[in-house]
Amino acid sequence: MRPLIGLLLDNGLTYPWFNKIVKSIYVDVAENEFGLQDKKVTDSRVSLITGLYRQEVKRLRMEVDEEYTLSGEAHLSARMIAIWCSDNRFMDEENNPIPLARTPKIAKSRGSQSFDELVEQVTTNIRSRSVLDEWLRVGVVSINQEDEVVLEPSAFFPSKTVEERLYYLGRNVSQHLSAGRANISSAEPPFVERSVFYDELTDESIEELAAFSEKKAMEALTAVNRKARELQIRDRDKSNNHGVMSFGTYYFSDLEEDNKKIGGTDSSSRSHEN
Repeated sequence: MRPLIGLLLDNGLTYPWFNKIVKSIYVDVAENEFGLQDKKVTDSRVSLITGLYRQEVKRLRMEVDEEYTLSGEAHLSARMIAIWCSDNRFMDEENNPIPLARTPKIAKSRGSQSFDELVEQVTTNIRSRSVLDEWLRVGVVSINQEDEVVLEPSAFFPSKTVEERLYYLGRNVSQHLSAGRANISSAEPPFVERSVFYDELTDESIEELAAFSEKKAMEALTAVNRKARELQIRDRDKSNNHGVMSFGTYYFSDLEEDNKKIGGTDSSSRSHEN
């Protein structure tokens, strides 16, 4: 909970606000996940499960919370980048996104793909020039000397706006915890949920591992992205195409010399794969 509380305090969110949110979520989860078959979920039952007073449960169940959703523009951008990194028309032989001609005219003269073609894979309601201008502004792409649009590494990270970064963080952490919850509740863990931990490393080694981890993580994410898009296209017209999946990675390091040992253990050399 410490990183979460630190994040909340970073953004000026106090305990009374957090307390109100948590109460609402306790009631919502109890109501939607812990009901009895063929029986109406009562305030008394929610009170029994959550430990909240019945009067408070009744009040919270009557409130309608606003849920933050990602903007339509951000969703479109995410889909375009996913296609750029998965569709063979926009990738080289090593599965890297290729530079795209800035205009169809340039693409036609060179026999290559244009940025317009990428945008049209997702929408025909927004001009490709508008998308390009916005992506150039936020650093998602750049223009090289050949007048081509180049996808920048920053495209694989959330928007520069705090709101969208918090949206992605909330979604990713929620899905990670959902996988962990399912694994703990099940006799046989059905979801991949692993990590590697090492201590007694120099700053130079930490930096080397950070670069190595990012490279390997992007290889894995790109491969899963390509496979997921391939299957999504295959399943597009099927009646049972209601499934949702998520696959993610993370890397964290502490460069402080006197960082606390996890669990109060000694400083003896060890590694963990969890």
